[in-house]
Amino acid sequence: MTFDRYGSDVLADFSRRPARKPVASQEAQAGLVFEDVASDFCGSVTHVEGKMVELEDRHGRRRMFPLGGGFLYEGTPVILIAPGVQSPQPRAARTASGSIKAPDARARVARASRIFVEGRHDAELVEKVWGDDLRSEAVVVEYLEGVDHLDEVLKDFAPTAERRVGVLVDHLVSGSKESRIADSVMRSQKPGSVLIVGHPYVDVWQSVKPGRLGLPAWPVVPRSIEWKHGICEALGWPHAEQADIAAAWQRILGRVRTYTDLEPELLGRVEQLIDFVTAPVEATTVHTTRNGGR
Repeated sequence: MTFDRYGSDVLADFSRRPARKPVASQEAQAGLVFEDVASDFCGSVTHVEGKMVELEDRHGRRRMFPLGGGFLYEGTPVILIAPGVQSPQPRAARTASGSIKAPDARARVARASRIFVEGRHDAELVEKVWGDDLRSEAVVVEYLEGVDHLDEVLKDFAPTAERRVGVLVDHLVSGSKESRIADSVMRSQKPGSVLIVGHPYVDVWQSVKPGRLGLPAWPVVPRSIEWKHGICEALGWPHAEQADIAAAWQRILGRVRTYTDLEPELLGRVEQLIDFVTAPVEATTVHTTRNGGR
């Protein structure tokens, strides 16, 4: 047994991340659409009065908000300022993962090491929260289209201690199919070349805190029903076609702003993978972590 520094304090090692550029300012020009992060109210600017801005949503509802931070413009955090007003000196900004943003840097050649996740939704969530960090570290994330393909993918990739692979697996709990696959794969790999970690959720959707969707908890879906379809049905969302499932995921993903919207069982595991594929060769260890390391 080894001490798991990712389980109790998932942000303990953010000091290793370089600083990045601060949040940009954006003038509250009439007609531009902004979203207030705290309330999720989204609307176009109707007018600015003193230190307040009025937004009107697509239903014609209007609300006043104080100018400043806490807004999204085209999905990007901004500091909203009155038209014609000089931008304030911004504070050091943070990425969605909580690390300090760094000044712009030249594009870097991707590392030989990789992080693999199970599917497209996992990859999109990791990109939204850790994208800035991964680009800074020159780490590429790829998806497997199911953990069943992991052994085949690793044989093709041929990981080594210098060309490492980190893998994030859904539902990695004792006795699960995913756990058996992970154990089998790990036994076949060279020491220091592969790290497989996972979270306890059936699907990465569940790693988004239910409160972000206005839910007290995620619905319980019987095993006889495909999980994503069951969730959409329980929530009253369309689910007849794959396009409906894709739309449901975008609805969920749209509620994620920063790491605070995700469960710690996922946060610690992704941080662990980033550290594994970026650490010096002599610092790497090989093991499988289940159920969020708990």
